[in-house]
Amino acid sequence: MPTPPIIIIKKKSGHGGHHGGAWKVAYADFVTAMMALFIVLWLLSSSVKVQEAVGGYFRDPSGSAKRTGTGLSGSGENLVLAKQDMGKLKAELQHSIQKMNDLDKLKKNIEMTVTAEGLRIELLESEQGTFFDSGSSVLNHSGQEMLELLAVELGKVPNHVSLEGHTDAKPFSGKRSYSNWELSADRANSARRLMQQAGLRTDQVSQVRGFADQRLRNIKNPLDPSNRRISIIVQYINTDHDEAAPADENAKESEKGKPSAAGRKTESATAGKEEKQ
Repeated sequence: MPTPPIIIIKKKSGHGGHHGGAWKVAYADFVTAMMALFIVLWLLSSSVKVQEAVGGYFRDPSGSAKRTGTGLSGSGENLVLAKQDMGKLKAELQHSIQKMNDLDKLKKNIEMTVTAEGLRIELLESEQGTFFDSGSSVLNHSGQEMLELLAVELGKVPNHVSLEGHTDAKPFSGKRSYSNWELSADRANSARRLMQQAGLRTDQVSQVRGFADQRLRNIKNPLDPSNRRISIIVQYINTDHDEAAPADENAKESEKGKPSAAGRKTESATAGKEEKQ
């Protein structure tokens, strides 16, 4: 009898079905959440400057806002007005003032100039008293209306604001212990109080100064009513993209802010009298 062939049967054990990749998605979500947590913790322990820089990048990653400029519409939280933006702020403010009903009475008493220090807004008095009662630090209706409008618009930008009070060279008559120094400082402070009530942030005002008649606007006529004025300066926020102010602009601002011949000698001695609040 022939030997029968030997048949070997091999059985393969089966494997379970494919489990899928759902766990990978869950793991990726977990890693992302942990990374976000670490970033938040890092930001909380960083300086304010670093936080603002990181926030600025996420608001405008391409930096297009600085190239195209920004308006004053909206909340204004992200506005950063550097030297290249002050002209636009000036135009926006002028446009807002155009809407005022009594523009014809006020337009000759408002001047805006982009200077080496920032946007200078000057409210000039007339013989009758345009913004303040004569010889007083009390704002009249026109003064309140104008300062409230400016406060609403300037409160939309992050720039610091300083306020200055100026008088003409006529000595103050009335109280014996009260002079043009007190009057100029009190008027600047009255403007500051109203503007902070109307829209300026409490941390937005950097300085309140009274100069009396030491920085006359019209040096040739020290008694000119336009020497009595409130100056509101919207200060620049320095950025890496800012360029130095042109030499002629600096020279022009220097001449404009130069004290009168009579006050130049005494300004250093009386500088300590400037009141700040």
